[in-house]
Amino acid sequence: MLWEFWTYSFFGYLLEKGFAAAVRAEHRTRKCLLLAPLCPVYGLGVLGVLALPPALTAGFWGRAVWGGLTATVVEYAVHLAYDRLVHVRFWDYRSLPGNFQGRVCLPFSVVWGLLLALLLPGAQRLLTPALGAVPPGVTYGALLLFTADLVVSLRILRVTGDTEALSLRTLA
Repeated sequence: MLWEFWTYSFFGYLLEKGFAAAVRAEHRTRKCLLLAPLCPVYGLGVLGVLALPPALTAGFWGRAVWGGLTATVVEYAVHLAYDRLVHVRFWDYRSLPGNFQGRVCLPFSVVWGLLLALLLPGAQRLLTPALGAVPPGVTYGALLLFTADLVVSLRILRVTGDTEALSLRTLA
């Protein structure tokens, strides 16, 4: 499960980078951690979807609807946690239609649901055997590095209140 979290967090990071480049976003360097190229909200969202009862996610539309709803609930909870615990906002949907408190919005909820329905089954078939073969020692080492990066990143965010501070250039 830990490797699934990291893998989907990495895929989310790549998705963010690709989306930012496609729309020529102002903040293309946005990161969620200081060192690791991970966006944990994506990993948590996928874990939430994988934890759903199989009967709910049976078929394309079951995965799309329940996956989208689950990802949206996770996205809201993560945004709320970032806002309340470290006083930062990594995203703000207030300018988009169907948004709720700027934390989630209908257009992205639909996209999450469709992406999950289209990509998750195939990704899981490919990833499950590969991730299951990772030696425990590698997992423990990666967990130590991830934990250190997470603690330092959260501290930087808490002190600065600025997501742009998660850049090695700003620390120099």
